Parts: sequence; structure tokens; C-alpha cells
Amino acid sequence: MDMFNKVTSFLQQALETREPSINLLDSFVDHWKAITNYYIETTDESRPVKQTDIPWRLRQMLDILVYEETQQGEETGPCMEYLLQHKILETLCTLGKAQYPPGMSQQVMLFFSKVLSQIQKPVLHLINVYRPVQKLIHLCGLPDSMTETEESQFLFAVCTRVKKDPYVLNYILEITKDSQKRCSSASDEAVEEGCSGASSPERAPSPASPSSSTTATGIIPVLMHLGKSQKSRVVLRSMESLLLLVSLPQEDTGHLLAEGTPLCHLLAQRLTELYCLIPSSLDPADIHSYSGAQWRCFTQDSPEESQSFPGSETVHRFFCFLDYCSQLTKEAPRVLGVKIARAIHLQWLEGVIQPHLLQMSEVGILVHTALLSCSVRHIRSPALLEELVQFLLGSDTHCEQPQDTHTHILRYRLIEHCNHISDEISITTLRLFEELLQKPSKSILTNLVLRNLEKRSYRLPGSGVTDERHGVESDVLEESEELEEDPFFTDMYEDSELGGQEPLLTLPSVRERHNPSAHTQVADIVNSFLCLVPQEAKTSHLVQGAGYDTYVQDAHKLLKECIALSRDWNWPDSAKTTETNPATDFYEGHFLQILFDRIARILEQPYELNLQVTSVLSKLAVFPHAHLHEYLLDPYISLSPGARSLFSTLVRVIGDLMQRIQHIQNVTDKLMMIRRQLMGLEEETMVDHVTLLKGVIVLEEFCKELAAIAFVKLPIEEQ
Repeated sequence: MDMFNKVTSFLQQALETREPSINLLDSFVDHWKAITNYYIETTDESRPVKQTDIPWRLRQMLDILVYEETQQGEETGPCMEYLLQHKILETLCTLGKAQYPPGMSQQVMLFFSKVLSQIQKPVLHLINVYRPVQKLIHLCGLPDSMTETEESQFLFAVCTRVKKDPYVLNYILEITKDSQKRCSSASDEAVEEGCSGASSPERAPSPASPSSSTTATGIIPVLMHLGKSQKSRVVLRSMESLLLLVSLPQEDTGHLLAEGTPLCHLLAQRLTELYCLIPSSLDPADIHSYSGAQWRCFTQDSPEESQSFPGSETVHRFFCFLDYCSQLTKEAPRVLGVKIARAIHLQWLEGVIQPHLLQMSEVGILVHTALLSCSVRHIRSPALLEELVQFLLGSDTHCEQPQDTHTHILRYRLIEHCNHISDEISITTLRLFEELLQKPSKSILTNLVLRNLEKRSYRLPGSGVTDERHGVESDVLEESEELEEDPFFTDMYEDSELGGQEPLLTLPSVRERHNPSAHTQVADIVNSFLCLVPQEAKTSHLVQGAGYDTYVQDAHKLLKECIALSRDWNWPDSAKTTETNPATDFYEGHFLQILFDRIARILEQPYELNLQVTSVLSKLAVFPHAHLHEYLLDPYISLSPGARSLFSTLVRVIGDLMQRIQHIQNVTDKLMMIRRQLMGLEEETMVDHVTLLKGVIVLEEFCKELAAIAFVKLPIEEQ
């Protein structure tokens, strides 16, 4: 009896699974025949497809396929077999191309989209699926298309399927050896055309509009074309689809996209088009205040109200797309990311940006430097950052020589712009370098500064003995005695200590410097900066909450950021031994030379410019590199003949200051008035020597900031 029940149950289950399959197939075939019969029987060719039962029957066919798959398990069901054997997708593609009845292409694309997204089994590798998919892709991106929404949905479904089954990418791209050659030659020609076309800053490539008569072919050009649509959802869907393809992790797929498609060229071209739409009449202050946006905000009609200014829409769209390119190169396999970054380097940076930066028009230099500075802030991709650094600074790693003016012309001109006759250009270019110093690239610091400090030839040979605790050489007695016996320094130290108005650490004696303890080393360095500005020129102690200690917290934060930034740069823990007989005289390099020249003129320069110069130097001083720390923050190194350090430059400024303030009556009162005006505590009034007085205030604040940086950079057990 039990055996009979088991057999009966088995047969019943077999019938239950078999019978619906037969019904499903009959129903599926009936729906398809009803669609084909419409074309045989209809006489009204103008009747829209939505007024027929075709959309309903296509939905029924889809539902049957989806249900069948859930019932069949691993095997292909009879309905799917029928669809493949009778080339239904091929026929639908032909009907969609004919747009008969009107609107049929939308229905076909919706059906394809849902088949690809709802059928779980891999199907794109089947010839009766990928061939019609290829044909349908060729129907997308046509001029004046009315089906952009459905096209973007269909292409997103294709890319999602490729992301799930990466091996089917070959079936979608239709790459042959001939097409690879065409892509390569087209890309090279475009780079040459872009560079020559932009050689004059007045000339710029005109952006292609979405309604252009040019027809996009292949999934990559089609997606780029739809990315220019006026419909925001279409644009976003297209960008998401492209990201799905680019982010395939396999190196061979990356190589396929890089070499077999025009992807890299089209991305760089689109970025360049958007950049050239930005008006040259922008206010640089608006560009600097623009905080940026993420690429998913590309479809917004305008940026947030707080970031709205004349021309902000074009700026917003460009930076959103730059963020998108950065995201693509970041997620792409290395071979593809590098190729995209290289194309952007050639077409945008060299082809358009460089001519603008090298032009003679101050207005042009100003706007494009500000845009470049904002661009540096947006770039997050290592590959794109590497190309940007290569473009701006080159790849030289040997010590600079004063005559090296043409080894990398753009680097030379940009650094010269920090010392431009136009204060605005100087400030904007300094901001560019400040942005660079905050990027995670070891080569930026090496190129601008470290390569010139590597041999420590700024020190007088044999001027120090090794301090084992810090791995650097501590100078012998002579310089300490020389500084303490200098009447200028003695007066300053006495005034500071007797006045008791600045919270200084106790100044060490000469004997203590011979045997420095942890505390005296802290005191030595910190007090050296705090005591630089003479007492009669100090005003911060007269204002609540403006002491040196206010900078310590900021310095701690900056140091943490720099340590995190440079953690993987393999910088030495200690300084190298000084060469006994250096082969050449010390040269601090073009960048530090200009910064020191600017600091030397701090009493003569506008307040805003002084703030920017000191900001860049502070960023440099906080980096945890032994040579950089010694050169910028050690007041007691014996310098080699002709060499100067940050501290020695400040000492000369103080000497000049002491002579100048002797000719200003009530200098402390006037300084106090200016400080209160700068803090917004008083209304601005006309004051004599205002540039000098503002320079003194910046100088005092800068010395306090350097003291705080020196303090926080000492080993924690010494604080």
C-alpha cells in the first residue's frame, strides 16, 4: 500500500509539473501568433501600438518566461526554447526598426529590457539573443530620437547583465581587429586636433549637441551620446550604465575597453567640451568658493542656491563630469584607468588648459588657474592625479639648479606666477599649490621641495654632531652662543620674559643647549619663533583668545592629516649624514625660493597675499619629513655660505621691521586698531602705514603658528 501511494504521488507531481508546461507553451505561442497575425490582418498602418493589444501580449509572454524559469530550475523551458528557435527577438527587432505600428520600438526595447533583467539564467551568450541585442543597440542614439528613455533603460539592462556575466562583453562590443585600428587612429587624430585647435586660447572646440546629425554606433558611443540628453533621467541612467562596464574588475576586459572602443577618447572629448562652455568672464572668487558636487548631481538644472553665481551652471556641469571621470578611472582596471587618464591629460590638460596658462592675458591666466585649482580638489583617482602631477610638475627628481628654467616650462611659469606682478594671480596660483600639497602624491613634495634637501647641503659641513634620539645633527655651541650674544636676540628674550605677556616656555641657557633635555629642546625651538617679533610690535596678547596656544589644536589636526597622507611614502625616520664637501652650492629650488622671497616682502605686500604665502609654508612645515622639518623649523642649524632658511629669512624681516617701526608714532595702538578691524570688532578707518601694520600682524601670527607646528611635531614623550 505504501509503495502504491508513493508511485501515485510521483505520477501526480509529474503531471502537475508537465501539464502547466504544456499550457504555458500553448499560451506563449498563441500570444506570439496573435502579434504576427496583427501584421497580416491590419489595414490601418497609422494606428499607434498602444491602441493595439501588442503591448499586453508582450507582457504576457514575458510573464510566462519568468514563471517558467522559476518552475524549470536549471533546465531551459519549452517557452524559452521556442523564443530562441523561432528567432522571436530577431523578428521583434525588425518590427521595432520599422516603427510599425507607430511606437513599436519603445515596446520592443521595454520587452528586451525586462527579458534581460528578469530572466536569471545567462542568455546573452546565445546567438539568437546577442545578435538582436546588437541590432537593437544600433537603433539607439539616433538623431532626434523620441525613445531616449526606453533606450537608456534597455542599455542599462544590457550593462547590468554584462556586470553579472562579464564574459559576454565580447558579444556586446562587436570588436574586430579592424575596429581596434580605427579606434586607435581616431583617438590619435582627435588628440592632435584638440591640441592644435586649442593652441590659441580664443579657439575652443565646440561641443556636440544631443541633436547632432552624427549617428552614434556601438554601445559606448551610444551611451556617451545619451549622456548629452536633455532628459535628466536618461543622462543619469547612461552614466550608471557606463560605470557598470568600466568597473568590470578583469584586466582583460579593461584592455578590451581601452583598445577596442573609443571610450577613452570620448570621455576626454566630453570633459573638454564642458570645460570650453565655461565663460571666461567668471569671477575667480566665485570659483574658489565653489565647494563642488558629485557626479550624480550632474542632472540638476543648477547647483545649490548657496553656490549660484553667473556661469555657475556650466561650472557645475563640468565639475560633476570631472568627478565622474575620476570615479571611472578609480573603479576601472588599472590598464583602462591609466588609458582614460592619459587621454584626459592629452586632450584637456595639454590641449586646452596649458595654452590658457601660458597666455599673456592676466584675466585668462587668473580664471583658468582658479578652475585648475578647483579641479585639483575634485580629482580622487590615483591614475588621474598622477597624470595631473606629470602635467603640472613633470617627473624630474634630481636637485634643481638656478639655471633650470626650461626643463618643464609649465612648472616654471606656474611657480613664477606665485611672484607675479598681479597680486590676484599670485594668490590664485599659491592656492593651486596649496591644493596640490593636500593630495596623496609623494611626487608632489619630492618635485617641489624634497629633492633639493636630500643631501642636506644647506648645512655648514661639519657643523653638528649626531643627536641619537632624533636622528639629526644638533649644532655645536658656536651658533647658540652667537645668537644669545647678539644684542637683538638678547633684547627680545629679555623683553618677552620681563613683560610676561606671552605664555613662553623658559628659554634654555647655553649650557643647557650643550646637554639638551627634552624640555629645553621644546623651549628652544618654540621660543625662538615666539620671540622673533619685538614686544612693541606684538598685539595678540592684548586680545582675549589670541595666544600661541590657539594654534596648537589646529597644528595637531594638520599633523594627523599629513601623517595619514604620507604613511605609505617610505620617508626615512632620520636625516642623512651631511656631506663633508658638497659638490655644489645649496639651492633651495624654485618653489621655496619664490616663497622665501615673498616672506621677505611680508611688510610690503597686501594682507590677502601674505595670508596665502604663510598658509602654503605652514602646510609644508607640518609634513613629517626629517629634512623638511630641520630646514623649515630648526632655528639653530648653521647654514652653508649663501644658504638661507625660513628662520633666517624671518630674522632679516624682523631687522627691517625694527627700523621701520621707529618712525611710526604710537605703533602699538595703531597695530591694535588694525587687529580689531581685521577681527571685525571695529569699522575700518584710514590709517597710515596700513600695509606695513597688517604685515606685522600676519608676521606675528605666522611665528605663533610655526611655534605650534614645531611643538606638536616633537615626539609625544617630549611634550
